Amino acid sequence: MRISDLSRQSDVPVATIKFYLREGLLPAGVLTARNQATYDDSHLGRLRLIRILTTVGRMSLSSVREVLAAVDAKSLTLQGQCVAVNRALMLDQTGTAWQEVSIAEVERVRGFLRELGWAIAADAPGVGMLAQVLEALQRLGWKCGVEILAPHARAAEHVVEHERQFVPDFPAASAVACAVLFEVALVALRGLAQEHMFASLDTVA
Repeated sequence: MRISDLSRQSDVPVATIKFYLREGLLPAGVLTARNQATYDDSHLGRLRLIRILTTVGRMSLSSVREVLAAVDAKSLTLQGQCVAVNRALMLDQTGTAWQEVSIAEVERVRGFLRELGWAIAADAPGVGMLAQVLEALQRLGWKCGVEILAPHARAAEHVVEHERQFVPDFPAASAVACAVLFEVALVALRGLAQEHMFASLDTVA
C-alpha cells in the first residue's frame, strides 16, 4: 500500500507517519521510486501499536522507543519484554525519582520487597517510585511506613497472576500492548472503586 493508504487505514496523518519513519519508530517501506515506497500489514500493525502506546497508554515517544526495541529484540524472553515495558511506563511517571528521595527510604522499600519474596533488580524504577510516594505521604502528615502498602502489594500480585493467563498466547507486540492497557485499566478501576465506595458511604449517611 502507499503511504496515503497506510494513513487512511491506521487513522494516522501522513505527516506523523513520516515523522515516525525519520525517528526510526516505523521501519522504512520498500522503495518503488526515488520519493515513493510501499508498505504492508506489518507497518499497519506497528502504527496501531504506537497509537495505542501514545494515546491510551499516554507514553512519551522516548518510552515508546524503548518498548518497540523490546518488541524487536528477538533475544528477549517474554519476561524480559514485560520488564522493559514496566520500566518504560514507570520512567515516564517517576522522572528523577531516584534523585528526589532519601537513601533510607529507598532501603526501606527494598527491605519490604525482600520480605514479600519479590525478585526485583536493584535499579528497578518502581523502587524509587514507591519511596517517592512514601515520602510524599509523610510530608502530608501521614505517620506511615512502607507496611501501609502491603494490601496494595497483595492486590498487585493477584492482578498480575490473572493477566499472565492471557499474555503467553499473544505475539510480542500484542503482549506489550496488553501490558500497557492493563496498567491503564487498573488505574481507572481504582478510581471508579473509590467513587463507588464514597457514593455508598453517602447513601448510608
